[in-house]
Amino acid sequence: MAQSAHQGSHGGSAKSWLAVTTILIGFVVGGVALTAGPNWFVFWVGAGICAVGGILALAFDIFSDVIVDAPREIPAMEHHSPFEHHHVLRRS
Repeated sequence: MAQSAHQGSHGGSAKSWLAVTTILIGFVVGGVALTAGPNWFVFWVGAGICAVGGILALAFDIFSDVIVDAPREIPAMEHHSPFEHHHVLRRS
């Protein structure tokens, strides 16, 4: 099986984090603008920052920055319920 460049890390790449952080900053700016007034100019500035972050996300193709782990195999443990009926064969 081919090894991934992200061996064991779920952190993602720096460019993906840049796009997500830009969107988050725009969301916070817009949210603060709504609660402080509302100040519509600052709200639309925040919406613009979110749009720039979305364009960055599309340009960086952050959805392809997916880290796929190897399948995990968890051994099945035997479990007996108190309501489980065991049929015992009896010899006469």
